[in-house]
Amino acid sequence: MTTELTVDLASASELADAPFGRVCALTELASRTPELGRYAGSIDPIWTIGNKVHGGTMVAASAAAATEWLRRTAPEQADMFAISASTDFLGAPDPGEVEYEVRTRKLGRQIALIDASLIQHGRTLVHTAFTFGHLDDADPQYAADHARDMPAEPAPDALAYDENNPMGKVVHVAQGSSVALDPTWARFLTGEKSEPRLRLWIRPFDGDERDPDVSAFFAMMAADMSPPVPMNLGHFGWAPTVQMTTYLRRRPAPGWLRVIAHSREVGHRMFDEDQLVLDSTGAIVAQSRQLALIPQSR
Repeated sequence: MTTELTVDLASASELADAPFGRVCALTELASRTPELGRYAGSIDPIWTIGNKVHGGTMVAASAAAATEWLRRTAPEQADMFAISASTDFLGAPDPGEVEYEVRTRKLGRQIALIDASLIQHGRTLVHTAFTFGHLDDADPQYAADHARDMPAEPAPDALAYDENNPMGKVVHVAQGSSVALDPTWARFLTGEKSEPRLRLWIRPFDGDERDPDVSAFFAMMAADMSPPVPMNLGHFGWAPTVQMTTYLRRRPAPGWLRVIAHSREVGHRMFDEDQLVLDSTGAIVAQSRQLALIPQSR
């Protein structure tokens, strides 16, 4: 017998208002041992880049499973949240039904370690080692001005991910959120070459923004939202992620999230990409660092 554990949306209108909530909605499955948690979930086709499930979405969905497991097995640590995720992508799942297996490796008063595997058709395709801890809930003692000249909301010349923008035809995530690219950094759109850096704005739909857990998982997803920055150097196509680390610092304030991405080095086989996510107040909400392979097509 299954039990709904997280998002319980009551109507079709609510479903349309909270599409990322569906990604985070889990159903508990029977487990072979009490040390192993099993959950069923579903990733809709809108959470894809091209025909591949978006990596950040899989990290966030796995975080939802790990969070549910921690709250169920250690309710005294229910105020902890996934503050770090180290993810290995072993394969590329198709959108649709998936399962998650989670296991606690350490449970402490300040830190808990939980492993989560995303499984499809009996095969583990994504494995994430989560560190749980307490989110920052106060103003930072020091904060650099990361936003600089990037406004808190899309600028008038921002390019919305829609049918008029080629990115909107590829990045289906924009069907479940509002996304706009900063053209001043995205020089590849006009056939120019520039530094390997990109900026964009992203905002969840109202229902997702109102749910404090879903909005936090959405921020984790947003830390993998930038297109591959080597596009500004003329490298186009799928850039497979070798490994990605994601940090969640605090819950986002309502409003647009700003994503700033750049690379320190673009090689002939690999490149690194850092992404920083700021909320409407300018606070750092999430960050990621990944090593990826250079697209082979040009």
